[in-house]
Amino acid sequence: MSAQLNNDLPPEPADLHYRGKRVTIERGATIEELMRRHPDPQDETVFAAVMNNRVVSLKTPILRSGRIEPVHYRSRHGVRIFRNHLTLMLCEVFYRQHPGCSIRVGQAISEGYYFEIAGVDVNTEFVDELKRGLDQLVTDQQPFILRLVPVEEARRLFYHKGSLVKRQILDNWPSAHVSIVQLGRFVEFCFGPVAPHTGMFSGFKLFGLNGDLVLQFPDPGHPEVRRNDGPQPKLYQTLKKSRKWGEVLGVSHVGELNQACIDGSINEVLKVAEGLHEKMISDIADDIARVPDRRLIFIAGPSAAGKTTFSKRLSIQLKVNGLQPVSLSLDNYYVDREKTPRDKSGAFDFEALEAIDLELFNEHLRQILNGEEVLTPRYDFARGHRADPHKWIKVRLNSNQIVMIEGIHGLNNALTPSVKAAEKYRIYINALNPLSIDEHNRIHTSDTRLIRRIVRDRHYRGYLAAETINTWDSVRRGEREHIFPFQELADIIFDSSLIYEFSVLKIFAERYLLEVPRSDPAYAEAYRLRRFLAMFVPMLPGDVPQTSLLREFIGGSSFAY
Repeated sequence: MSAQLNNDLPPEPADLHYRGKRVTIERGATIEELMRRHPDPQDETVFAAVMNNRVVSLKTPILRSGRIEPVHYRSRHGVRIFRNHLTLMLCEVFYRQHPGCSIRVGQAISEGYYFEIAGVDVNTEFVDELKRGLDQLVTDQQPFILRLVPVEEARRLFYHKGSLVKRQILDNWPSAHVSIVQLGRFVEFCFGPVAPHTGMFSGFKLFGLNGDLVLQFPDPGHPEVRRNDGPQPKLYQTLKKSRKWGEVLGVSHVGELNQACIDGSINEVLKVAEGLHEKMISDIADDIARVPDRRLIFIAGPSAAGKTTFSKRLSIQLKVNGLQPVSLSLDNYYVDREKTPRDKSGAFDFEALEAIDLELFNEHLRQILNGEEVLTPRYDFARGHRADPHKWIKVRLNSNQIVMIEGIHGLNNALTPSVKAAEKYRIYINALNPLSIDEHNRIHTSDTRLIRRIVRDRHYRGYLAAETINTWDSVRRGEREHIFPFQELADIIFDSSLIYEFSVLKIFAERYLLEVPRSDPAYAEAYRLRRFLAMFVPMLPGDVPQTSLLREFIGGSSFAY
């Protein structure tokens, strides 16, 4: 009897940490209602919230006590939501203005995304018309409508909309229902929170690029992070070339990759993808060997791009060309720990150029290039000082030898101001990933590297996925400051992604992401990545070659690291 009476009692109110203070609200009230009762001047710019380490829409009901923080454009989650919604808005305007034509999202470039357009010329008139349509959509504050529908209903919907690519993805959808979002007449998959209306997404730019369209996003306002919004022709050409190879392989979208895994043709896709890597590395080695004056090879790229395996495979191809590479690590030229510059938080900034003893490094490079024997240092990271001189290594270049230097500053001219440009060959490596979810949903290149790093850190470094995720923002800030601004200075850009890799990484990453507790701030990102990986049909790693760049992350490589 008492149990029945207790069930009739109203539930206790939810006790919340909200905007730095403690508040209460009845369970079942939405986050929008919470914001109305506790207004803030910045509420008009809030388009989602983090509730108990989950990124959710503002219409989400509050069912238990915990922590709720608003999401603005400045945050990591906010940037992703902002860009997804603005892409959705662009598609709605495009199809309304140009029925029967098509638009396909590409990868990130110049602080935006490029889009391939078919059926209409990308000229000034076209761009201006799109811009007016988007501006009007912002002014009208049209609502984004979220629906959860059965998979079969979504299949019929996308079939009638003419999107066979989306329909193919649903052939292997991991659940019985799928979230879709509608704006005007345009209907799309929903992979995250839905903002209230279109009025929150302004400040963008549109411009043409070699027949494609670029949607450039506004500055989120991080003065400590450099924006790279200028032209990037080398990156653009590499992105287009990678996408073309995806089409040659017959795998441009997740649905096509899944079908290849199911029907067994993935083995052929794997072999061709690995063969393409080998050919590209061989071509780079041939290019280096053509110019005898090139005695220095710099290899730079962001975290988990695969620089180490690339360097080892390039070394083999250089030897085929009769050259003997000698490795020189920038890490061994760190200044003593107490001389290391600090960032704004007061922590040591090991990624700053000033953390390198530039004077000693350049002196040694010049001596090595002059044919002198040089005693090169070794750094003791435990002590934060150089190792004792008896542990240093002698380096002298013979006539057929070439110096290979791997490090994040390799593309920056300030690293080697005294070395002539003709003596340097600079390689930028990144996992640029031509695969997309469908025509309108791209796969973020940083997600490729984050998932790689989660698997590698768990395998080889003893770091849990939560630790890797929680440090990722700091890693990304360093990349944007010290690597990305210099990528156009590279002699060659190498795309280290493999079209099939998510199907292999899924086997490892899903388990490691499940280890992230709900109480950890990393849970929001872990949950998003789990939902992303759920779309892929898994592929066992047995057929991945031992020399594959992917082996650097999943293990089983024939190279020693």
